[in-house]
Amino acid sequence: MRSPIVAAVAISVGLIILLGYFLPLRQFIDLRLILLDWSVLLAAVAGLVAIINLIINHVKRITQTNKFDLFSIVLILSFLATFVTGMLLGPSNPQFEKVVTHIQIPIEASLLGVLTISLAVAAFKFFQNRKGWASTVFLVSVVVFLLMSSWLLTFGQNIPVINELLSAIKILPLAGARGILLGIALGSLATGIRILMGADRPYSG
Repeated sequence: MRSPIVAAVAISVGLIILLGYFLPLRQFIDLRLILLDWSVLLAAVAGLVAIINLIINHVKRITQTNKFDLFSIVLILSFLATFVTGMLLGPSNPQFEKVVTHIQIPIEASLLGVLTISLAVAAFKFFQNRKGWASTVFLVSVVVFLLMSSWLLTFGQNIPVINELLSAIKILPLAGARGILLGIALGSLATGIRILMGADRPYSG
């Protein structure tokens, strides 16, 4: 994978896809769509390989150890039940989607609850270890937005001035999220340019 031919193929594919977005030529557009379809197919195969590897590791954990691993058994049985049901009924079956949704949403809600508690503990530890104006602003912001997301400040929504103030404060997280997305976009752009120039070669292993 460190061959110059591999780098030339990767750079050529990147340039063709980039030109397909900016040049209104039918040849570039058709070739870009074909390459994108190939990339989606390769990503799906990579995901399938990762799932198979996960199942094999849990099967080995059950068979090669003397301990009764309940979590591995539940994972394998859940995967087989979901896979077989999805293959028989199809992923767009309403009943299948309903069952998956009713299982997935409580799990995601539980994970978000654990993540919230973990972030709150990390914020307080950050304030204890690094005291200063930045940590103070961070801690105050966390407390304010947690209170705004709860029921404690709902009484102020009927007062015009407080309602406008709360609405203005609620916009601040959106501005921060847009700043993060902008940073991600600029970082992705810089990484893409470095890959097209051959400076970075993540495909070389």
